[in-house]
Amino acid sequence: MSEKMQAYIDEAESVLLHTYNRYQIVLDHGKGVHLYDMDGKEYLDFVSGIAVFALGYGNEEYNQALKDQIDKVIHTSNYYYNAPAIEAAKKIKEVSGMDRVFFTNSGAEAVEGAIKAARKYAYLKDGSTDHEIIAMNHSFHGRTMGALSVTGNPHYREAFEPMIGNIRFADFNDLESVKAQITDKTCAIMFETVQGEGGIYPVHEDFLRGVRKICDEKDILLILDEIQCGMGRTGYMYAWQKYGVKPDIMTTAKALGCGVPVGAFLLNEKVGAASLVAGDHGTTYGGNPLACAAICKVMELFEKEHVLDNVREVSAYLEEKLDEIAESCEDIETRRGSGLMQGLVFKKPVGEIITKALDHGLILINAGTNIIRFVPPLIISKQDVDAMIAILKECI
Repeated sequence: MSEKMQAYIDEAESVLLHTYNRYQIVLDHGKGVHLYDMDGKEYLDFVSGIAVFALGYGNEEYNQALKDQIDKVIHTSNYYYNAPAIEAAKKIKEVSGMDRVFFTNSGAEAVEGAIKAARKYAYLKDGSTDHEIIAMNHSFHGRTMGALSVTGNPHYREAFEPMIGNIRFADFNDLESVKAQITDKTCAIMFETVQGEGGIYPVHEDFLRGVRKICDEKDILLILDEIQCGMGRTGYMYAWQKYGVKPDIMTTAKALGCGVPVGAFLLNEKVGAASLVAGDHGTTYGGNPLACAAICKVMELFEKEHVLDNVREVSAYLEEKLDEIAESCEDIETRRGSGLMQGLVFKKPVGEIITKALDHGLILINAGTNIIRFVPPLIISKQDVDAMIAILKECI
């Protein structure tokens, strides 16, 4: 490591709040599916900013769209209309089949809005403020207080108690455990369509359909968190579309802006017409022209560059290669995941393997202590998979 890069790391440790255990490199720029540190070392990126940079780095059309918008106007506030926000909302409606859009600045904020919308919907039905939300054990929805309250990991919550009240937890993919938590106060059932931090667990179709049936029968809202697994990562624009089981409320972020911080929560017309109204919710930056110009270009490029087709083709190859490693390595229990959101489950912690991979020019992250997570840019090729596998084998 050069003295210059070490100096930046030392400075960071003196000025930044230490809430992340960062790897000891300073990333400088990227191109395609590769990142480069300040010393010019190249890294094959199988993290994509935690499932954010779906289109890879240095996409000229994407960059130009942002530059063009910067030269027009970056921010105006939500007291006024702006064309990029209107166009972005229209495009999200088209690809999701949802009806109403509220733009946020992050995934956690989208979760906050989804919770408020569900509670307001229930409040307008009976005037009560004691409604309950059922979330899932081992889920992850964000670090803000509301999002943390529905995150099914007690370790994340314990230092920040009390959380928002009236949250119950069931077991993901266990319909009977969900039924056991339902009361006459239940207003929403919430889960990730593919659990991310909790271990890369895709939803089971019978579970998803079962929860949808319960929600329909009892006028309970189904909230699906598509922040990490959405935007094409599973080979469908949103993971629930594989099963045709539509939520009442949905959250999206990460690859929605492909690097520009932006998220959204989406409502069907039933909830949109009978929940949040003027004065109930807001955000200064949400839906600003720059972020929404990014969304518009991302949606355009997904279609133009046939991103979903590439995900379906390359993910099948990735699964095949990861399965080969899993079968040949006694330290690996299994592979699981969906599309380009995959995990290798080890019998021991994976931190050392991830650190070795970084030394060898491969960026990986974990999901829990014993799972290596693979969430690369959605434009990767089979050749990129081969390059990753070669390094991974060596590090294992």
